[in-house]
Amino acid sequence: MFTPKLLETLKGYTRKQFVKDLLAGVIVGIVALPLAIAFAIASGVPPERGLYTAVIAGFIISAFGGSRVQIGGPTGAFIVIVYGIIQQYGLNGLIIATLMAGVILIIMGIARLGSLIKFIPYSLIVGFTSGIALVIFSSQMKDFFGLAIVNVPAGFIEKWIVYGHHIPSVNYYALAVAAFTTGAVFLWPKVTHKIPGSLIAIILTTLATVIFHLPVDTIGSRFGGVPDSLPYPSLPHLDVGTIRLLIQPAFTIALLGSIESLLSAVVADGMIGGKHKSNMELIAQGAANIFSSIFGGIPATGAIARTATNIRNGGRTPVAGMIHALTLLLIMLFVGKWAALIPMATLAGILVVVTYNMSEWENFVAIIKGPRGDAAVLVVTFLLTVMVDLTVAIEIGMILSVFLFMRKMALFSNVSIITRQFDSDKTNGAPLAISNFAIPEGVEVFEITGPFFFGAAYKFKDASKIIENRPQVLIIRMREVPVIDATGIQVLKDVIRDMQHRGTKLILSEVTTKEVYEELRKARLLFGVGKANVVDTFIKAIARSETILADRRGKHIM
Repeated sequence: MFTPKLLETLKGYTRKQFVKDLLAGVIVGIVALPLAIAFAIASGVPPERGLYTAVIAGFIISAFGGSRVQIGGPTGAFIVIVYGIIQQYGLNGLIIATLMAGVILIIMGIARLGSLIKFIPYSLIVGFTSGIALVIFSSQMKDFFGLAIVNVPAGFIEKWIVYGHHIPSVNYYALAVAAFTTGAVFLWPKVTHKIPGSLIAIILTTLATVIFHLPVDTIGSRFGGVPDSLPYPSLPHLDVGTIRLLIQPAFTIALLGSIESLLSAVVADGMIGGKHKSNMELIAQGAANIFSSIFGGIPATGAIARTATNIRNGGRTPVAGMIHALTLLLIMLFVGKWAALIPMATLAGILVVVTYNMSEWENFVAIIKGPRGDAAVLVVTFLLTVMVDLTVAIEIGMILSVFLFMRKMALFSNVSIITRQFDSDKTNGAPLAISNFAIPEGVEVFEITGPFFFGAAYKFKDASKIIENRPQVLIIRMREVPVIDATGIQVLKDVIRDMQHRGTKLILSEVTTKEVYEELRKARLLFGVGKANVVDTFIKAIARSETILADRRGKHIM
């Protein structure tokens, strides 16, 4: 449980895999360069702080983490919370809070709390992630349009009011640079995935700014350049009063970091067919944040986009992540001084694309159309993130989720007809039990019992992965599922997608509860499975499976 994935993957490590890891690590390092600088500046700290974080934390997360392919570093999710901490407590306060968050993450890992993170409702995660994306987007409008604003207000509404008053001061050169960058980052993947569009945009816009002497702000004009070396490590001064003052921001950083890193690890598992060690991942994230703060960096966590880039380019062991960090270090040492020439509008354009990818607007709309309770959690968390504070949003969102869960459980316990059905099954030898039916060869049956909420949903997802032999047909019995939430729907979508990829036909059996049927219909799950594969009795499910098997045998003979 507490062994880094690096030690496991080095057993039988081949030269061929090293070449793949080397290529992936170099590519991800190049991708991470503009992002590390952009995230640092958007967070309210000098650009080199983002590079320090990507190098130090990125190396530690890969070397000691619980995922084979996780890429760590500064991420967009932290921008809002980091900016708020700096405004209230200063840069030294941020460093202390980051160090404290690292300690909290290590304690969480040692206490084996990694598995508990999965119980955070999906609607809450989408709510604060979409809120963060909107806040970051609004913070980049000054540089995107080159507005002549000295101090941009912190409040969301106040910020847009000031933008409106300064529309006449738009710098059309900056706007052209930002618009070109946004278009390049969006469209370049259609040309190739090997070279990141953000790098192409940075090179072209920087050359254009230097050659044509464009009147736009650059990193150098705003911050005075980028250092070409790492700073000496130093521990911040700690006392009881400071710890008490910064404990809430530290817990926010730790919670957000744990959620982001484990979500990224789960996504990576799905892409490579692996399984990460959640507790070891938390310990590595904690160590990474401690050392990041000692070197003057900002909070770090697993980065989903960079992790996916690593996987797509052949990275399959933590060596790729370590090479990514070393690549960034070499770039900083030998090319870092040229980063001062990068236009601020270019970084704003890159961050606009980042916020679009963060927004999860499709999932946002899907949850809004889903169960009202999940929609309420989503909207409340989203609005509080944008208008108030991320910490408040997560706290209120969790409390609201718990109350809604309790309410649904109370409603379920009052449905007496279901209780009588359970009693009937027990007293009469369970006539509807699977053991009373002849299951055809090549057919597997899973039965979901009770409310299909976030906890049960993940148990079902885990259970679906332990099928040793790939079945031709999988029947999911839902006769005792009275309610389903957004996480349950999302897990069902994932299982359906996985089974279809493996060539397994899915049958939903006994979806007899009207509420569950309606939620599945709204989520287009019934369409995804096929209406012929949604039946109201188990006998019909078996008959349908026999038809599918017969059709496959017929095609095989032909």
